[in-house]
Amino acid sequence: MRNLVPVLTVVCALFAIWYAAAVWLNAPWAYNKAERAGTELAFTELVADTWSQEKPKLPAPHQVGAEIWNTTGAMVASGRGFSKRSLIFHSWVTFSATALGFLLGTGLGIALAIGIVYNRTMDMSVMPWVIASQTIPILAIAPMIIVVLNAVGISGLLPKAMISMYLSFFPVVVGMVKGLRSPGPMQLDQMRTWNATPAQTFWKLRLPSSMPYLFTSLKIGMAASLVGAIVGELPTGAVAGLGARLLAGSYYGQTVQIWSALIMAATLAAVLVGLIGVIQRIVLKRMGMA
Repeated sequence: MRNLVPVLTVVCALFAIWYAAAVWLNAPWAYNKAERAGTELAFTELVADTWSQEKPKLPAPHQVGAEIWNTTGAMVASGRGFSKRSLIFHSWVTFSATALGFLLGTGLGIALAIGIVYNRTMDMSVMPWVIASQTIPILAIAPMIIVVLNAVGISGLLPKAMISMYLSFFPVVVGMVKGLRSPGPMQLDQMRTWNATPAQTFWKLRLPSSMPYLFTSLKIGMAASLVGAIVGELPTGAVAGLGARLLAGSYYGQTVQIWSALIMAATLAAVLVGLIGVIQRIVLKRMGMA
């Protein structure tokens, strides 16, 4: 219970700031309507108006919550949870690209990390390029990936997954390199005194030592993969996915729809990262590290 108090305090403070910002940003439109109607707004009327506008600059939290309920809970209750108007459907589309990109990025990252640790040439040549690859803005490279893959007949899920992979492999590479190199000289010398082969040293020492680093990297990679999937939906003119909801909302000035998609994306990221955290605790506990 003590741990919940600071969290709830921060959450309440954020909601208070959000509601105050909604009044501040939406007030000009409320005053404009009152001026054209030849009336004056009392403070309570101003607050009520700014928290209930159809297309506000910043929707109030309860407006976003109502939109999420109407596009998730209400549809699930009516048996239309996976209709194309449901945020659950759009979340599933984005999750599919996120999961595939995350798996590809994790596999690529681990493979590159092993090569960098065990091969001096890869360490000197590949690692700088891995770092340099992250200096290219994803918004610039995403349309290029989409166009190139479409040109060779690849469309749909894979192009978005490739963008997710591009963002997610980097933290895995960095984390695994650090983890595989974490055993100290005394531990490595001990393995040599036992005449352990490089493969045995890897499986018995380096890989177990890298697990805490790997799971930390996976959490970062999962969040980055979700961002990549959403960005990948923007230049394709997709009609499904959280990125498509963001794009449609921006086209028609539906800020409530934009914010509901953002909150849903944040929730999805929190769930996926939390799932990795649960797996981390289970694995490390079985390995005697927790």
